[in-house]
Amino acid sequence: MSPLAVALGSLALMLVLIYAGMHVAVALGVVSFAGVWLIRGDVEVAANLLAQAASDAIASHVFGVVPLFVLMGFLVAVADVGRDAFEVAERLFRRVAGGLGVATVAANAVFAAITGISIASAAVFTRVAVPQMLRFGYRPRFAVGVVAGSSVLGMLIPPSLLMILYGFLANQSVGELFIAGIVPGLVLAGAYSVAIVAMALLAPGWVRGAREAAELPPLGPVAMLAKLAPSVLLIALCLGGIYAGVFTATEGGAVGAAGALAVALARGKLDWPRLREVLIETGHVTVAVSFLIICANIYTRMLAMSGAPQFLLETLTGAGLGAGAFLAFYIATILLLGTIIDSSSILLIVLPLTLPLAQGFGMDLVWFGVVTVVAVEIGLLTPPFGLSAYVIKSSLADPRIGLGDIFRGAAPFTFIMFLVLVALVAFPQLSLVLVR
Repeated sequence: MSPLAVALGSLALMLVLIYAGMHVAVALGVVSFAGVWLIRGDVEVAANLLAQAASDAIASHVFGVVPLFVLMGFLVAVADVGRDAFEVAERLFRRVAGGLGVATVAANAVFAAITGISIASAAVFTRVAVPQMLRFGYRPRFAVGVVAGSSVLGMLIPPSLLMILYGFLANQSVGELFIAGIVPGLVLAGAYSVAIVAMALLAPGWVRGAREAAELPPLGPVAMLAKLAPSVLLIALCLGGIYAGVFTATEGGAVGAAGALAVALARGKLDWPRLREVLIETGHVTVAVSFLIICANIYTRMLAMSGAPQFLLETLTGAGLGAGAFLAFYIATILLLGTIIDSSSILLIVLPLTLPLAQGFGMDLVWFGVVTVVAVEIGLLTPPFGLSAYVIKSSLADPRIGLGDIFRGAAPFTFIMFLVLVALVAFPQLSLVLVR
């Protein structure tokens, strides 16, 4: 069997194993190990390559950025920073049509700038924003749809766990990826806000929320500043230091985690049992990401050994298909995979094969990363797998709102996100204006 046949067969086998229920990292590792064994005809070579990948993939101190930003996100959630951001935003937008929906998007954008995990955003704002919107007469389907749609900002507005993962896989600067995500994140948040106001004005029956202006209790400027101070402080410490060149991304994560710990302690939100729980959850996420990266590393080496990326690039160019056709097929593949597997797994499956193709077509890999993250995040909102919908359902614990309601409520925001993705493809400078 030729190396190319082994690579293509391994890809098909991996998808079968994932559909059958095998964990993505295990499927990657097993298939890659078997592929190297078949290509080289020596099990010792495959075993040595696996051991080398396990060492090389996460041995660098740069990888410390993962547990540090994850720890920061969990501490921020414990400190109720998201709740405070929402309380300020709902006062600021109280007189806007669909104001609580816009406030949810704005608060999610602030929360995203200090967490980087979409699932955390979905869990926090399900408990914070949905009850408020229901209390002021918003339809349940709209309320959960706004939370689901705006939760994706957590993986686009930096810091972003997906961008960190992409940076490792594509050998790109995490700091540059963070900066590249700012404008697209703000564009998406703005598009969501405009759409919410338009729905409230043009289709009030879908939103049904105009009573909040008279019923919200007042909150003075000093109180607003006090509630926003921790968010501003953490953003300035962590991301401000990275953008100004004072910190590396890893150092910024350490400073952010220390700042989040100080905020949680100062607010009295963190005792020993809760701190232990936060550290354990951080360890779980870090180990899961580490295992995925290790298995993706040997998968990448197996594909390079087989020559599959070069073959696909030559095939596409020989058939007269350019960068546009490749990008359209790439995005369609990601959207399809997003209906059945999680975001990190999609990156680990598609990037080792497609990054060489993107380079061959002369694409900027920072821009390519932003496009990839947006396309992958659409999968959080699409059935049947849509992870954000399941998180919202489990966090809400309201029998009146089913998974179908959440997916239908998120549908307009999924469409808006797709339009923003098209805009990012058509106008690369939206991603690169702060980088290049």
